[in-house]
Amino acid sequence: MDGLGALNVFMQAAETRSFVVAGRQLGISASAVGKAVARLEARLGVRLFHRSTRSITLTAEGSLFLERCRRIAGEFEAAEEELSQARAAPGGPLRVSLPVTGTLFLPALADFMRAWPEVQLELDFTDRLVDVIEEGFDVVIRTGKAADSRLMSRKLGNFRHLLVASPAYLARSGVPDTPEQLLAHACLHHRHPVTGKLEPWPLLRDGALLEFDLPVAAIASTVEARIHLAMQGFGIACLPDYAVRHQIADATLVPVLEPFLDNCGVMRALWPAGPYLAPKTRVFVDFLAERLFAG
Repeated sequence: MDGLGALNVFMQAAETRSFVVAGRQLGISASAVGKAVARLEARLGVRLFHRSTRSITLTAEGSLFLERCRRIAGEFEAAEEELSQARAAPGGPLRVSLPVTGTLFLPALADFMRAWPEVQLELDFTDRLVDVIEEGFDVVIRTGKAADSRLMSRKLGNFRHLLVASPAYLARSGVPDTPEQLLAHACLHHRHPVTGKLEPWPLLRDGALLEFDLPVAAIASTVEARIHLAMQGFGIACLPDYAVRHQIADATLVPVLEPFLDNCGVMRALWPAGPYLAPKTRVFVDFLAERLFAG
């Protein structure tokens, strides 16, 4: 009998406290169980059971060995499950939480749905701090660092903050050359839906953050609204570069004050830690990592 087979026989005997019952469950004779245990004891050089004519009980060494065997069996089952899941075709519901700016990822999400039609996406767009495990999310997309030890994470890509305005606005109001000149400009702000506060613009000089009470021309909680207002010439907006890539390419928005911005944003995918990663989660995270910040 091989090593794993001997461990299985030992665990069955230890759990049932009977060679007869263990043999019945394993489909072998009680004598075969006893011989397998004896060979295992000889190999280990310790006695695992106290034997009497009526029952068997674990020795102290046997109890320690049983706990280790249970861990080994658990790892083996997890490995089997992981391989089984890896062979399975990705499919089923996938519950995903994205920031409100995630609506800008809809083209990539649509491409994922075409590539993996058996995966049914349930998309929740919110800027609040969700409890990934308690709320039953399979994947959460967020900026910043992952602080929850119960979660695994993968970096999807970096992004920069940009200050942008329409050519018409800049022609009318002038192009700011220093952060201080923003005090004379119309500024389009983001009010965080959870904190209710205006989000500060990440302005830097010599590595130090600058704090200004910038003028408020308009306030919006979504990226799309600020993009629209900026394109219509109502002022300067602070936006992630992935949100305005196309507008900058076609010159409907123009970046300003780029040397004065803290550009260190990171977008991550997070999911509950576990012994294996479900195929639907794996292909979703891989797809976003390849596509989200491409181009």
